[in-house]
Amino acid sequence: MTDNGKVAIVTGAGSGIGRATAKRLSRDGASIVCADIANAEVTAAAIEADGGKATAVTIDVRDGDAWARAVETAKEAFGSLHLLANIAGVTSGENETDTVIDQTEEEWDRIVSTNLRGSWLGMKAVLPTMLENGEGRIVNIASEAALIGIPGLAAYSASKGAIAALTRQAAIEYVKGGVNINAIAPGFIRTEIQDGMDWKILDEMAEGIPIGHFGKPEDIAGMAAYLCSEDGKYVTGQVFAVDGGWNAS
Repeated sequence: MTDNGKVAIVTGAGSGIGRATAKRLSRDGASIVCADIANAEVTAAAIEADGGKATAVTIDVRDGDAWARAVETAKEAFGSLHLLANIAGVTSGENETDTVIDQTEEEWDRIVSTNLRGSWLGMKAVLPTMLENGEGRIVNIASEAALIGIPGLAAYSASKGAIAALTRQAAIEYVKGGVNINAIAPGFIRTEIQDGMDWKILDEMAEGIPIGHFGKPEDIAGMAAYLCSEDGKYVTGQVFAVDGGWNAS
């Protein structure tokens, strides 16, 4: 494994897309700060077992002080900071109804605070170092729900649509400082979230995807890796649907 000299913070690294992204960026040569509210150390250990460099921090992305500690951890462990993958996010709880009428104020605040505030605080925390270095890449996670209307995802759609807008604004704000900022809008991605669902329902959902099946966390990780790589140096302010053609259909 070749060390490319880059240092990345990856949130949501304890599972799913975050874990896949942390592992992929490590394979591409970056040193990784695995950040999550739980299980970040499991991913860091897996990266080190594969020959990579990683450390773990426990972080609630809604907490600005926790973000400051994550940035400090990156600098202390690896010397600097070049990449941020803002992966952490939540949907409504299993017994919650996420519609404009039925959503509760408490659950609305939890979803918007985690998804949108968390992404904003992440950018706020890392940008000063990136601007000082004269380079940086930030990848935020929006959603297909940011691009089209999907029933039962009111607060989630609002948070992800705002992330898409914030990504475009921040990209233009900081591009002259050498920082590229983009977002990925995943479609149906098979993660631990679906483990408790009925397979018949999952199969019916997959039939609506032109490519014919769910995506994998590694599919999103691959796009994140491209945006963080030298190949992605001319790309900023974009929101990329990685969805098996669903949005196009």
